[in-house]
Amino acid sequence: MPKEKYDPPDPRRCYTIMPAEEAASGKKSYWAELEISGRVRSLSSSLWTLSHLTALHINDNNLSRIPPDIAKLPHLAYLNLSSNKLRSLPAELGNVVSLRELLLNNNLLRVLPYELGRLFQLQTLGLKGNPLSPDILNLYQEPDGTRKLLNYMLDNLAVHPEQLPQRPWITLKERDQTSPTAVFTVMCYNVLCDKYATRQLYAYCPSWALNWEYRKKGIMEEITSCDADIISLQEVETEQYYTMFLDTLKQRGYDGYFCPKSRAKLVSEQERKHVDGCAVFFKTDKFTLVQKHTVEFNQVALANSEGSEVMLNRVMTKDNIGVAVLLEVNKDLFSEGRKPPQERQLILVANAHMHWDPEYSDVKLVQTMMFLSELKSIAERASGSAASGDPSSIPIVLCADLNSLPDSGVVEYLSNGGVAETHKDFKELRYSDCLTNFSCNGKNGPSDGSVTHSFQLRSAYDGSEMPYTNYTYDFKGVIDYIFFSRTHMSVLGLLGPLDSQWLSDNSVTGCPHPHVPSDHFSLLAQLELHPPPLNPLNGLHLPVHSGVTMKA
Repeated sequence: MPKEKYDPPDPRRCYTIMPAEEAASGKKSYWAELEISGRVRSLSSSLWTLSHLTALHINDNNLSRIPPDIAKLPHLAYLNLSSNKLRSLPAELGNVVSLRELLLNNNLLRVLPYELGRLFQLQTLGLKGNPLSPDILNLYQEPDGTRKLLNYMLDNLAVHPEQLPQRPWITLKERDQTSPTAVFTVMCYNVLCDKYATRQLYAYCPSWALNWEYRKKGIMEEITSCDADIISLQEVETEQYYTMFLDTLKQRGYDGYFCPKSRAKLVSEQERKHVDGCAVFFKTDKFTLVQKHTVEFNQVALANSEGSEVMLNRVMTKDNIGVAVLLEVNKDLFSEGRKPPQERQLILVANAHMHWDPEYSDVKLVQTMMFLSELKSIAERASGSAASGDPSSIPIVLCADLNSLPDSGVVEYLSNGGVAETHKDFKELRYSDCLTNFSCNGKNGPSDGSVTHSFQLRSAYDGSEMPYTNYTYDFKGVIDYIFFSRTHMSVLGLLGPLDSQWLSDNSVTGCPHPHVPSDHFSLLAQLELHPPPLNPLNGLHLPVHSGVTMKA
């Protein structure tokens, strides 16, 4: 976890007494620090109602125990318990994860609860003058001893319970019985690639549970238990794609397509193995691969910069990518007992991972526009031989870690079919000249200066079903999505969220966690595809195509 600047309380504490007349006039006082002194032997239970406290000085007293209620002070950053008569500490102290300074000097402590290892933000731990066991003292006295001791305790903390509760299935509507529809499931999952799973970022997770050898079992279990017909994964490491993901999923009837981020072209063969990218898998008994495409956002930015410095300096320098596969839906996927469509049914499945940094909302928005613009080109070329020759005749499923919240310009653009060039997420940067290249109406776009697309998309998760898809200590929110063409498809059901009560009962401050292998939760939607209208072009075949798609 990046260390935020922590300023300990000023040792020269000053007290001011509010004059009686001010108190009588209703003036309110605010204090976030409390000092209790006078050889106190026990603490009043009303202390634990002061949940706003950030500093508590209860040193130099005669306290022999601290009650578990200490966990009711969640904002404590400073706790001084030195020079008391403490023989033990409550395990619940480990739940006060905002603590930066914990002073326990000159007590009677022989052991420490392993739960202290959960205090991942702790910068100062005072243990001098306690009859602690040699193994604790030896670790503590090493260079960077506080961190080593806390890591040791976290790594040895028992994890309960053994089983994660099942996420609920939410049924939204029943299958259409009046026409031969095809029903299939789509999974979207950021698996958290190994090189990003560091103790610096996820200090609240035991090191053994961050280890790839441990996490990969949970990740594959999550993927195989969902048993989706189409699987879109982000943060897949190149080597792991070939040695694990593709290998395991091929045995289960899938084929896949993967591309790493653009930097893979610039690094050594050894480093290339660890570059992450996006993968799409599909069940071969339900879909047949027609084309596969990679969209390199930095290349598209370069080709469409129109002399825009912000396009070159901000967008082109990010090497995120998207992948897309054009699939033919196998006829026997359409509901049994009904006549399948005569027309060959294509579906475009796209998967992307947008830039992560919250300061670059403009880049996320431009990357999303570039991706849809490229998908439009793929659909236009493909629809020359499919259905009506109209790109919107090919249904699209778009899975992505957009790194954008539901109220962002990115989600507005995808859901509403357009966004104004003056949207606040562009940060008033001068993109307008090149954005028309990505509008579905091109240079003849709407006069209000908005950038539009022709895919009529809807999010499978409307917002109420999942309170968060990314769950870390300092960020919890929805940033992963499954979008689909609402003119061709409807959503029948969704996998709901992990029980929030379980997360709080087990003090899960963030993921990854021994029971949750990624910092993201997977999304799973069951979609219903309506058949295309009859068309005389039936039966024409598209060439299998692979390549980088880019505007000329």
